[in-house]
Amino acid sequence: MNGFSDYPIVLREMTRLHREGIPFLFAVNFDKTEGFCLPISKISPEQIQFQIGLNPLLAHEPPPSIELTAYPLPYSAYFSKFSHVQEQIRNGNTYLCNLTQPSPIFTQADLESIYAASAAPYKLYVRNRFVVFSPEPFVRISGSVISAFPMKGTAIADGESSEASLRNDPKEGPEHNTIVDLLRNDLSIVAHRVYVKRLKYCERIKTLRGDLLQMSSEISGSLRAEYANDLGNLFDRILPAGSVTGAPKIKTIAILREIEAYSRNYYTGVFGLFDGVSVTSAVMIRFIEQTENGLVYKSGGGITALSDPEKEYQELVQKIYVPVF
Repeated sequence: MNGFSDYPIVLREMTRLHREGIPFLFAVNFDKTEGFCLPISKISPEQIQFQIGLNPLLAHEPPPSIELTAYPLPYSAYFSKFSHVQEQIRNGNTYLCNLTQPSPIFTQADLESIYAASAAPYKLYVRNRFVVFSPEPFVRISGSVISAFPMKGTAIADGESSEASLRNDPKEGPEHNTIVDLLRNDLSIVAHRVYVKRLKYCERIKTLRGDLLQMSSEISGSLRAEYANDLGNLFDRILPAGSVTGAPKIKTIAILREIEAYSRNYYTGVFGLFDGVSVTSAVMIRFIEQTENGLVYKSGGGITALSDPEKEYQELVQKIYVPVF
């Protein structure tokens, strides 16, 4: 697809279109090097399809459910990377590190068919590049209010007590609290009177492998005057998303680049929509990329001092799915 630009150009275009009240779709990659920002009127459905929130924009009728076979890295290779993260934690360089890895997958479906079949509030298909079907909002801006919705904590929904168990889990609970603190600090860069509006609410996600629970919180604040009319700079100050990096963020990103040893590219980046009034954005997780060697699914999870390597590996594998209707 034509239209990808260097990151600074994307930021300037976001600010310009926002100031002029022109609806647009944007996306930026995890590394903050590339992205696109296109007026809605110039988007071709053959090239880009998207859905933001509950309004299915340019969506197709769903075909039969998508079956896929995944080939994640062996546990031994994952354990080596996990051990390096634990060493960094023991050395005091990080205390939460969102370790991710790519997994080759095989499916009869193409990216557009996967997009159509997936059920998620935030979906984006870019022809010959990638598809994302994310459950995680990033920030929403309505008037002078900015809100963030960090999602951290995953469990199999296998009983009535699952939600309470997830909230009170000795590893998942503190991990979630850490990300809430990180996002609260990030929002404080661009907003004032930042507070936690909802803490640790759970959402159920249906997959072909069974239901999953995802734990989220809601944080809100009032935009600072200098960012109210400078949307590109606002996003630059709070990216990458804290929920897919770790804490402290800058140091943890450096650690991830060394240990992960692959390019996330648009995976864990952010995409969003300005509808002429409000901005809604999402974190690009649940992500399949088209490569020269076939399709690759990128997934992972947060590592803390209390993490169990086998459970973390299973979480990485469990997240290789296409959510279904």
